[in-house]
Amino acid sequence: MKLHEYQGKEVLRRFGVAIQDGEIAYTPDEARNIALKYGQAVVVKAQVHVGGRGKAGGVKFSATPDAAFENAQKILGMDIKGLTVKKVLVTKAVDLDKGVEYYVGLIVDRNVQSYTLMVSKEGGMEIEEVAVDTPDAIIRHTVDPIAGLRPFEARAIALKAGLKGNLNKIADMMVRLSKACIESDAVLAEINPLFVDENGNPLALDAKVEIDDNAIYRHPDLSHYRELEAEHPLEVEASNYGFAYVKLDGYIGVIGNGAGIVMTSLDVVNRVGGKPANFLDIGGGAKAEVVYNAVKLVLKDPDVKGILINIFGGITRADEVAKGVIRALE
Repeated sequence: MKLHEYQGKEVLRRFGVAIQDGEIAYTPDEARNIALKYGQAVVVKAQVHVGGRGKAGGVKFSATPDAAFENAQKILGMDIKGLTVKKVLVTKAVDLDKGVEYYVGLIVDRNVQSYTLMVSKEGGMEIEEVAVDTPDAIIRHTVDPIAGLRPFEARAIALKAGLKGNLNKIADMMVRLSKACIESDAVLAEINPLFVDENGNPLALDAKVEIDDNAIYRHPDLSHYRELEAEHPLEVEASNYGFAYVKLDGYIGVIGNGAGIVMTSLDVVNRVGGKPANFLDIGGGAKAEVVYNAVKLVLKDPDVKGILINIFGGITRADEVAKGVIRALE
């Protein structure tokens, strides 16, 4: 579950990460009123579940309340990578010339079976570009899943990455980010840019947080952040059935009972030159009704030209599968 910037910042704020003041506006008038209340320059930022908002014109500096009104008017309703901007974050502006910008992020890394902390002095840029152009600029550290990120580790990483400022405060923010990520069951949590002012104090100017869908039941305080319009409609419908479904860009629907058998089926389809249209795991012991709903769901995808059903008979009755398929085809 992807969180908007303002939602991600709120999660980080709960764990003591320093965030500049900001409020959500749904109209240009609201944006102007927020700027008036702050009494200083603000930044108007589109809130959509995609990156590259700045490049698309969705982030604008506003020196006055009237400028905030005009910029909100331009941004609201804008299409950014297929998503319509329905709200903007109006946040206090920071003088970037009086400090430096860094990157700090954590991501679930299956290679190390834990979180990997990534730190770079190349903040404010797309981290993917940094990884390609200057991979040595990114310092990586495996976070202990039990102990979490410890202050001495964070200080050593900040020093190795070449960060400047009050390293104790920067390390403390990194520790708090790590704690927020682990305790919120996030699969991704990044601050880009992490601004460090002339006094060495760190401030999160942006936040990107994604929560593990499978852990949302443990976080009722976060579940209301989910926005269905930002998700593929078939994935939303699949979640209502309790299916593990992921939309892909191919034309062959794939249904199986178990994540392993479904992933293997995707590989087989690819190996013979096909393109899978989805990942769909109906789980073990599925009855005819479940199979019926699965086939019906896959066939709602206009890209699907055929379905491969790979069911392991040891955990699911084949006659139940057949009944479900026949009912769906009828």
